[in-house]
Amino acid sequence: MATRLYENPIFLEHNTPPGHPERADRLRSLNIALEHPNFARLERIQAVQANEDAVTLAHPEEHLFAVMREIPEEEDRINQIEADTYASQKSLQVALTAIGGALAAVDDVMTGKADNAFVAGRPPGHHAEKSKAMGFCLFNTIAIAARHAQKAYGVERVAIVDWDVHHGNGTQDIFWDDPSVLFCSTHQMPLYPGTGAKEETGKHRNIVNAPLSPNVGSDHFREAFKSRVLPALHDFSPDLILISAGFDAHHRDPLAQINLVGEDFDWATGRLLEVADRFAKNRVVSLLEGGYDLEGLAESAGLHIARLMKG
Repeated sequence: MATRLYENPIFLEHNTPPGHPERADRLRSLNIALEHPNFARLERIQAVQANEDAVTLAHPEEHLFAVMREIPEEEDRINQIEADTYASQKSLQVALTAIGGALAAVDDVMTGKADNAFVAGRPPGHHAEKSKAMGFCLFNTIAIAARHAQKAYGVERVAIVDWDVHHGNGTQDIFWDDPSVLFCSTHQMPLYPGTGAKEETGKHRNIVNAPLSPNVGSDHFREAFKSRVLPALHDFSPDLILISAGFDAHHRDPLAQINLVGEDFDWATGRLLEVADRFAKNRVVSLLEGGYDLEGLAESAGLHIARLMKG
């Protein structure tokens, strides 16, 4: 078995306005990093578009229809859905293919075809609430993946760890009152979207937020991980770990003020693999979220994937 990476050229065809940070060049920079000989053993799989009804695993049908209504017919048009969230002609296909990659990744780790998996898709998903597209996100891909694991494989306890520098408000919203899903998040606060205080614990204390002040670095991030995230995971003893792998807490990133380096993501990945080894039969699926400096993203995601490959 090995690490599988899910990708598809269509991920480059979700268009955003010029200058928008969530752009196709993010994946192009990652692909350049993956040309290194260190990734020769990485199994690279083409993600397949999911059916539209997969969206309803985590969203009401009306949210799917609302996004579909925003898809423009013209090839060169970009519709603004929300303040910073856009849709172009192929955005629905792109988002459904990201979901398809996530579902296949869950399938592979649950059936033993892969040790773990990374989905190099876009747009990101963790800001999409039950009934609202926002924060560059149309659908909450990781929430859909969690529901798929529960529905298709009877997984009793899913843990979602989100280290994107922006709080995963959408994931928190979807699982607020669900004791079968643990959501743990490290993020900068104050910062968009304004949620993620320690006091936000969910109906069943299944939400664990570890906010970080602006301008802190590796020590604070690792301490938050060790003091809040890892103990919660051990108490929860998950059957599957999903990672919202945003890399915008890197010190080069233009959208935040947390000063992490690539090795911090390598370290955090290693800690989660240890938890997965103890409780979850090594089952880990990671989904790309944010990361808007091309060099910082390529470095950090490359180290993350390399650590997944070491197991």
